[in-house]
Amino acid sequence: MTTHYDHAQVQEFWQYVWERDDVYALPEDAEDPTYVLGMFPYTSGTLHMGHVRNYAITDAYSRYRRMQGDDVLHPMGWDAFGLPAENAAFERKTDPRSWTEACIRRMREELETMGFGYDWSREITTCEPEYYRWNQWLFKRLYEAGLVEYEAASVNWCPDCETVLAAAQVAERDGDRVCWRCETPVGRRELDQWFFTITDYAEELHDGLEDLDGWSDGVREIQRNWIGRQEGARIAFDVRDHGSVDVFSTRPETIYGATFLAVSPGHELARALAEDDDAVADYVDTVREQEPGEVGLSGIETDATAAHPLTGEELSVYVAGYVLEDVGTGAVMGVPGHNERDHAFALEHDLPIERVIVPEPSATDGDESAAHGDADEGLENGPYTGEGVLEGSGEYDGTPSEAAREELVADHDELEEDVTYRLRDWLISRQRYWGTPIPVVHCDDCGHELVPDDELPVELPEFVRTTGNPLEEHDSFRETECPNCGGPARRETDTMDTFVDSSWYYLRFLSPHLEDVPFDTDLADEWLPVDVYVGGEEHAILHLLYTRFFTRALADLDLLDRREPITNLKSQGTVLYDGEKMSSSRGNVVAPQEYGAETTRLFVLSAAHPEQDFEWTANNVRGAYDLQQTLYGMAAAFVDEGETRLEKRGHDDYIARETDRTIAAVTDEYERFRFHRAATEIQELARLLRRYRAYDQPHGEIYRRGLLTLAALISPMAPHLGEECWNKLRGEGLVVEADWPEPEHDVSTAQRERRLVETTLEDVRDIVDVAAIDEPERIELVVAQPWKYDVTQLVGEYVDGTIEVAGTEALVDQVLTADLEIDRETVAPFVDELAERTGRSDLERVLTAEDELAILERSAWLLVDEFDAEIVVRQAADDDDVAGKARPGKPAIHID
Repeated sequence: MTTHYDHAQVQEFWQYVWERDDVYALPEDAEDPTYVLGMFPYTSGTLHMGHVRNYAITDAYSRYRRMQGDDVLHPMGWDAFGLPAENAAFERKTDPRSWTEACIRRMREELETMGFGYDWSREITTCEPEYYRWNQWLFKRLYEAGLVEYEAASVNWCPDCETVLAAAQVAERDGDRVCWRCETPVGRRELDQWFFTITDYAEELHDGLEDLDGWSDGVREIQRNWIGRQEGARIAFDVRDHGSVDVFSTRPETIYGATFLAVSPGHELARALAEDDDAVADYVDTVREQEPGEVGLSGIETDATAAHPLTGEELSVYVAGYVLEDVGTGAVMGVPGHNERDHAFALEHDLPIERVIVPEPSATDGDESAAHGDADEGLENGPYTGEGVLEGSGEYDGTPSEAAREELVADHDELEEDVTYRLRDWLISRQRYWGTPIPVVHCDDCGHELVPDDELPVELPEFVRTTGNPLEEHDSFRETECPNCGGPARRETDTMDTFVDSSWYYLRFLSPHLEDVPFDTDLADEWLPVDVYVGGEEHAILHLLYTRFFTRALADLDLLDRREPITNLKSQGTVLYDGEKMSSSRGNVVAPQEYGAETTRLFVLSAAHPEQDFEWTANNVRGAYDLQQTLYGMAAAFVDEGETRLEKRGHDDYIARETDRTIAAVTDEYERFRFHRAATEIQELARLLRRYRAYDQPHGEIYRRGLLTLAALISPMAPHLGEECWNKLRGEGLVVEADWPEPEHDVSTAQRERRLVETTLEDVRDIVDVAAIDEPERIELVVAQPWKYDVTQLVGEYVDGTIEVAGTEALVDQVLTADLEIDRETVAPFVDELAERTGRSDLERVLTAEDELAILERSAWLLVDEFDAEIVVRQAADDDDVAGKARPGKPAIHID
């Protein structure tokens, strides 16, 4: 019988068996299943190592939970719309649908080869009308709820992709704003666009982050920064002939330093002024087509003036490119003495700079004149942005700036407490073909009208090759009738941002074949939220923020009871090669099949914690391969040779208990997603079992249980291997459907027992090495007297926190009240020794004298095996020569 494991030979058989028995299908009547989901893949052509790591994590955890007795929902689908597919099809002179369908066939075959266990009956594909029909239906429901807007906007434009980009799809590269997909520099365009008003949920999205305990601090901080909550004040400036203009400031205490008012080129005041001033109109037109980096400190003074709300002073009004339309109110009060951007603009346009906050005298060792001198000197060199005291601020002079911040708002109606957010509305319009058509028609008489529900889906027409928007070139699609008046109308030719597809797909997996609603609300309320969601941290803004918004919006539409979609989020780390992320452009890609599917998935799980990056090296992959060979070889050899014994010996109990300890440890590691540590525990048990078998003819029942335990514990990470070993060992049924192993003994002290054995073995080796004992004949392990264990436990109970040495006399008194039949002279030195320990837990977690003696007796064979010496394990007596050296957890050792 061969002892070599060949994954390729067994995978097809076991996959056939799993499919035949439908082991991954979730019954419709399951009650609150464990929902485990990996971010579904974009159909880019083939699986890469990032996919393998993601799906190996979810698959291992799903299999583990299933063996724990859970109903598990573990589905898979395809993020199939998007510009990359359209570009790939264009390059290959085909159409996006054909290209996408070919990718899906190839990627599904690769997923199956890897042995990932999905409920394929729930498969969804976002480019199918059966799916994107519901994108359109949900768009309509959001529109009816007032969460959709259609307006002209200056938008980010990628000239290479020829489409609009949402703010979150513009990346920073070496100081330039570039497209997140193709890294082409991004420009600006004025277009009519569709938006989801995600800003309506800014406060709730921000505050809800506090409750996401199962999300990493990093992801939550990324979202928190993107939402960008700022507290401050809204201040009203009266602009002559144009009414009130609101500005937002985080430092209202600087209001007396305002020397001008500036509005963005997109502000309604700028548009109003441009109607009567050609110079302003020319400036607005020019700037709105430029990137923010190109605008610089440009600006134009207008004929308008604004009244300072507290002094009445007339301030010049500027239209300035540095003021952003989508930040705050799109208008700022220029305080060049205390704001970096205002200061630079003031210098450029020769505007007055006034300092109204100076450092407190204590900041300059009490030299008030020096403080004022420093402040004045900085007027030309830079603004003062720190805290201090007010001057030149009327009745508030001398008031600390932090106090003045509150007093000014409280004292003046023109100032009102306010909160703003950096978050902007979600721009969903894309000028491309391969996406969900927006279900709107534009009628000259009726305006824009929604397509009726019974006419959904609005399907994509046949693909037309063009460099612009293909739907614009498709007459039969574009020209239609108004659903309201029946007159001629033009169909909306923009398609939806593909992040709409992925913002609710986790809901469609619950009931993928429903034909009258997008998902079953009752089922969603019962099965959600997603228990575990795995994907890259790079999706913290685009995908995860949009998903949280969508869930809340659906809840407000009474389609859900849940407001957060995901309980636990696991952000996977990156697979590196030669220190760099694997990338086809760098030529450092390792194909998943190159080392064998199961070796690859076992390696990516055992190499590091799922959230850490790790380096792909052939030597480390070899370790995963060797572990498979070891486990299979052990099972095959046991079945082939079959010679075991029936009577039990002392060391058999050690193996039985170490099997239990491994079960407990691996269970804990799986629960915590530390698959790398689970693999290490499995390796250690395998090493021990091999040593046990070599030491003596194994006990049949105990050894077989150890091997079956290895097969079960490894099966979530290497399912074909686990199934093959389980089958050889005649395990009951399939391991994929087996119960998770349970310890047969109490494992509450498992870690302490292991530590005792490990430290004792290390101490023996150290003595042998230091004393240069070549061949020890006798090794004696002497366990401390029972009273030392009792005293240690009592001291741990009496003391809360750190033991103060000065208090040991009181501790001795407390110990002696326990009637341990020991005198003060004997116990006091030992209590003094315990007093040096800093942790109460160390004292409370000692084993009993009886347990320690039994553990060392059971493990003595390890010393026999290593040193071929006589091993004696005994309890110390008070008159022993070695008794004084023995301590709980630290037996005295004597070697001849």
